[in-house]
Amino acid sequence: MSSISKLEKNSNYLKVIWDDGEESKFNYLWLRDNCPTAHDKDSRHRMFNILNVSTNINPKNYSVGENGILEIEWSEGDHKSSYDPLWLRENCYTLKNKTKYVSPYKLWDNSLQNNLKSIEIDHDEIINSEEGLIKWLELLHHMGIAIVKNAPVEKNSAFKVLNRISHTRETFFKTPFEVINIPKPNNSAYTAHALRNHMDLPWFENPPGYQFLHCLVNSAKGGDSAAVDAFAVADYLRKNEKEIFDTLVSVPLKFKDKDYTQVAHRSFHSPAITLTKDGDFNDIRFSVATMDTLDCNPEIMEQVYKAHHRFGNLLHDKKYQINFRLEPGDIFSFNNRRLLHGRTEFDPNSGHRHLQGYYMDRDEIIGRLNYLKK
Repeated sequence: MSSISKLEKNSNYLKVIWDDGEESKFNYLWLRDNCPTAHDKDSRHRMFNILNVSTNINPKNYSVGENGILEIEWSEGDHKSSYDPLWLRENCYTLKNKTKYVSPYKLWDNSLQNNLKSIEIDHDEIINSEEGLIKWLELLHHMGIAIVKNAPVEKNSAFKVLNRISHTRETFFKTPFEVINIPKPNNSAYTAHALRNHMDLPWFENPPGYQFLHCLVNSAKGGDSAAVDAFAVADYLRKNEKEIFDTLVSVPLKFKDKDYTQVAHRSFHSPAITLTKDGDFNDIRFSVATMDTLDCNPEIMEQVYKAHHRFGNLLHDKKYQINFRLEPGDIFSFNNRRLLHGRTEFDPNSGHRHLQGYYMDRDEIIGRLNYLKK
């Protein structure tokens, strides 16, 4: 454990020199805002209001006390703060910002086709053990895809395994939604047609983070599934076709809900590729079926369509796509904002095909994994 060996007061930060030679800069407002007394002991919410002090607040006195505790007497508010050096080191933003970001994502292409077993997990392993649940969550978070095997095939039976993670996300399609061939469909998923690789519900401001397609029956001819890691395609473009990548990141496309049964008009603008604060991939919005009439600046419409055209063709390139057939009892689980999924056409006269679909927010998968790992 590191301890504080020296302190230096500066105009707006306290410099801490640690016994291992590392240096941290702690801004005075940041320190006052994070005084251990600032939080309610039960709710853990911050009760102290930083807006009530002046921006010139600074330490009137400061020292390292017993057990290496940093003690500060503030210039205003008649207040003293004590900081555990372990907490300061763990939350040091100087050191955090020097650390190289490592992506949690393991990108893949069609070579995964040769090792589909690596993304499979048995239903009962998840139900009966924390290790199984962690394995499933790690596949979902790192690979973006997992196929749960040997689940029950009764209607609504996926709730039990999904609730091992958290609650599901309800949409107007209801939970679960029924992926079957119906007359006068309000969504192309409810037909026997082929579905191009797509993201579900890109016209939501916050599309569902994960999707779970539970196969109950699949005896019709055709209807094989496809998946592509759109982060891997975006990564290729970032490294090799920067102009196209920059267009896809910077220009918002327009998506629209085209469901005729709805009494709400939903549409949303978003770039095809969005990035996180670390420059990693956040989400990919791609759906030929629900992209609305674009309204970009006329000067860039040609470049936007060329970028969309290139991206879309790569997202259907055999080099990146895997293909598989869902068996009854399989739950095809995936990151809806990373993976694109599709299927081949099927013949409804040759047999029955029935999947039940569920959504879950991405916060639930990542939050549950973080909790279980810690």
